[in-house]
Amino acid sequence: MTGKIAFQGMPGAYSDLACRDAYPGITTLPCLSFQAAIDAVREGGATLGMLPCENSLAGRVPDIHHLLPESGLFIVGEHFQRVEHCLLAVKGATIADLRKAHSHTVALGQVRRIIADLNLTPVVEADTAGAAQLVAEWGRKEDAAIASSLAAEIYDLQILRANVEDAAHNTTRFYVVAPQAAEPPQQPAGEDMLLKKAIEVVTKGNHEVVSNGEGKGDSKPGPALTPLNVPRPEQAPPQ
Repeated sequence: MTGKIAFQGMPGAYSDLACRDAYPGITTLPCLSFQAAIDAVREGGATLGMLPCENSLAGRVPDIHHLLPESGLFIVGEHFQRVEHCLLAVKGATIADLRKAHSHTVALGQVRRIIADLNLTPVVEADTAGAAQLVAEWGRKEDAAIASSLAAEIYDLQILRANVEDAAHNTTRFYVVAPQAAEPPQQPAGEDMLLKKAIEVVTKGNHEVVSNGEGKGDSKPGPALTPLNVPRPEQAPPQ
């Protein structure tokens, strides 16, 4: 597949990472807002859109459930992305140099353990990738960012510690949207039963299904992403 896939956030955001994992051959298109990402798909600036609809810890994303029904777009797929937070700093910095941790407010709430262990002062920024960009621009060894490994690559930061999230099952579910409906892909023989079992696991509420990067789902113990008609906290996952 060619074209572009739109997402909300800056380069290096978790939505950007989800786009690249799900569609490695497509150029990602950063957008300032969910509405801008939807408009890019609707107006032909992007072939697809990657929109987060819920997170296993933070709950569903209310803006998406408000905007999508009126968008005229179709949900043509979904993607489950593990949120793997990293502690990023400028090159040459050490753990002992750090004094502050910058990130999205939700991300900071998901890494309380390392913030406490390292005695860091949490500082709220607009998003995780934006925090990484700021840390790179400042060039100060005392400042760290909580962001993705992709953000480290894009903004030339070093990863001092990986997987610093408090909950290993932290997962965001994304809708893949397009201007036109698409027929579901034909399942190879035997895989239709695997898909049914995966769906059953999720809806029972005692497991989660996470993409393993090979087009299939991994099932492991942990809080499941709940059905859309079940009440849940109204807070967006980190971007």
